[in-house]
Amino acid sequence: MPQSPKKLGLTAKIFIGMVAGIITGVLLKWSFDDSGDLAFSVFGTTVSTYDVLVNGIFNVIGQIFINSLKMLIVPLVFVSLVCGVANLSEPSKLGRLGGKSVLLYISTTAIAITIAMIAALIVKPGSGIPIPTDAVFAAKEAPTLAAVIIDIFPSNPFLAFTEGKMLQVIAFAVLFGLAMAMVGDAGKRVAALFEDLNAVIMKLVTILMNLAPYGVFALLAKLFTTIDEGRIASLAIYFVLVFAVLIFHFLVNYSIILKLLTGLNPKFLFLKMREAIIFAFSTASSSATLPVTLETATKKLGVGKSVASFVVPLGSTINMDGTAIMQGVATVFIAQVYGIDLSTSDMLMVVLTATLASIGTAGVPGVGTLMLSMVLVQVGLPVEGVALILGVDRLLDMTRTAVNITGDCMVSCVVAKSENELDESVYYDLNAGDAYENVDLKDFKSTDSDKPSQ
Repeated sequence: MPQSPKKLGLTAKIFIGMVAGIITGVLLKWSFDDSGDLAFSVFGTTVSTYDVLVNGIFNVIGQIFINSLKMLIVPLVFVSLVCGVANLSEPSKLGRLGGKSVLLYISTTAIAITIAMIAALIVKPGSGIPIPTDAVFAAKEAPTLAAVIIDIFPSNPFLAFTEGKMLQVIAFAVLFGLAMAMVGDAGKRVAALFEDLNAVIMKLVTILMNLAPYGVFALLAKLFTTIDEGRIASLAIYFVLVFAVLIFHFLVNYSIILKLLTGLNPKFLFLKMREAIIFAFSTASSSATLPVTLETATKKLGVGKSVASFVVPLGSTINMDGTAIMQGVATVFIAQVYGIDLSTSDMLMVVLTATLASIGTAGVPGVGTLMLSMVLVQVGLPVEGVALILGVDRLLDMTRTAVNITGDCMVSCVVAKSENELDESVYYDLNAGDAYENVDLKDFKSTDSDKPSQ
């Protein structure tokens, strides 16, 4: 018998959706505009074909997909972290996990911004660009270290849930999980309920991943109708430099850290991250990608649940390596445009401010520009300079989000290896996790009440 053709895997489907979305967006931008070309009448109202496709169909599908991902973030983090903490064999392990994770995240962020500033000082992307006279950008004050620490602990955990303040959700989940582990039989009964809830939520993640090709297509089709090629061309050196440093940090720095600290082959990390990277590129949000990142860490990389449920959500909030790279290059770029020399102390202040600011900043699209304005204020550079890079920042934001979530998984592997919580057979299995990806909506077993009477 002839063999049936092999079905496309989920990764291939998502990649096809990404490429098709980019091509569709570019073709729409070249073919139409939003002024009403190829318009038609609906109930006496003139409607643009472009508007129906871009601001109608693509926008609705894309936003539903994003909202569906965001819907799962708080329950996923809270339930999985409570399960992980409640199952810890020793409370001291939680302190080790936190210490190792924070140290690694802060170290990689500091390395990222330092390399970015060195590259910008060598390449000088801001040389020869005229000083803007109409640039406007409103700065916000950088939070103090005390404010960042205080804000980790919620006065109202339910408010933290509704506002999506992940550090507060993490803090409450840790305390709740510890209390469950300390109350004996009652805690065991509650833990069993949370384990069942965790299984249901992870199945929801899988369902959404199977819808991802359509969501990714719609998001990128809409985005690439707004890309301004002229802006990218005028800032070509800046754009290419940021992109090159992002790729260098992604491929070289992460590989070195993973190899030195664990002895693992980094190639398998990058291969396993393909789906999560496409998600991150499409959503430009570490937080929105969190459900996929967490599933990748546990199902594909073999990181133990007790480690992944703590390290990955923490990383989605405080690990901003990609954003730090943009800030390092952008700070030097703006200083060069305005003809301002940065002293050594200024550069150290940039590294310190950007690293601390990343701890309390949410992983949402566009947050890098907010953090950059804080950095510029600290070193006395014109905040209006942020307006120079806004035209190309969205595309770079997508790339640096992919770097951020890869860093989350890399650190989770390092911490898991140090705690003997990494299943290397899963890590080196290229097919690991595939069985969890496919959902057959027809595969519902009927109950006795559904069967016809005899």
